[in-house]
Order: sequence, then structure tokens, then C-alpha cells
Amino acid sequence: MRTDEFWQLIDDARAGGGGEPAAVAARAVALLAERDPEEIVGYAHHQQRVLAASYKVDLWGAAYLINGGASDDGFEYFRGWLMTQGRAVFARAVADPDSLAELPQVRSAALSGEEFECEDMLAVPWEAYRKATAADLPADRDPVRAPDLNDFWDFDDEEEARRRLPKLATLFVEPPEE
Repeated sequence: MRTDEFWQLIDDARAGGGGEPAAVAARAVALLAERDPEEIVGYAHHQQRVLAASYKVDLWGAAYLINGGASDDGFEYFRGWLMTQGRAVFARAVADPDSLAELPQVRSAALSGEEFECEDMLAVPWEAYRKATAADLPADRDPVRAPDLNDFWDFDDEEEARRRLPKLATLFVEPPEE
């Protein structure tokens, strides 16, 4: 599966339903299950590449600020949610995590405390393969390795958050007055 096909499937899943992350994931499972098993395996491999490419310390810091904390699993689920936002938002957030401060739902989360996670999106290829074949998705023979996070910083350090993620820090370190 090529990059464009991967993101087109997600865009097709996003169409309708108001963009609720769990609904996007469910539609992605249904759409992917209609494809050949080899394509589902290709989607799974591509998803791993996308997750590895987004395994960046400043994006983790953004997730931490937005969600009021982010464990290893929480960061995975945040990136699942980020996938449901589509290719443009995902790519921009990977390149510039502070750009997330421009999303209306993130801005409103500064007041509401809403958290952004979608574990279901991470399970899409496994659920689709099981639905299409009644078998488990084969293990990836060429697993993608996540890069080392050698530039880790203390996400609770408000000054460092302001330096690295100034727009998000404005929203979440010093929340706006109601």
C-alpha cells in the first residue's frame, strides 16, 4: 500500500459521521476489510511507519500538554487520534507539534479539559484482517523500529514548554481565563 492509498482510506473513513475518532476507526476497519488481505498487511506496515515517523519528543510534549499527561500508551493513543484528523493535520503536527494549537478542538480543550486519544485507530489493520479472513494478521517480517528519543525534556518544566511549544504553552501552561 502506498502512502496516498493509506491516507485516502483514512479520508474515506473520515467522510460523514462528524469525524468522531472511534467512528473513523470503525469505518476504516470496514473499508479495509473489503480489500485483499495483502493490502491489509500493507496498511499495517504503513501504519507502523507512520507511527515511527511521529515518535518524536516534541510531539510527545504536545500530547502531554494537551491531555494533561501522556504515558507511553497515552502517546500511542494520541497519535491514533492524530491519524483520525487526516494526512495534512498529521504531517503538520509531526513537522511542527506547536501547530496543534491552531486546531479548534485543541483550543477548546484548553477550557474543557477534553483529551484526545483513539486506541481503536491503532487496531484497524488487525480488526480488518480478522474480519476479512477470520484469522490473525501475520506478524510483520520487517518491523519498523521507533527512533530513539535522545532529546527528552521534562514536560512539566513550564519554561522548557514555553520555549519548545510556545502556542500550546500559552493554552495549557497558562490556561486562558474563562
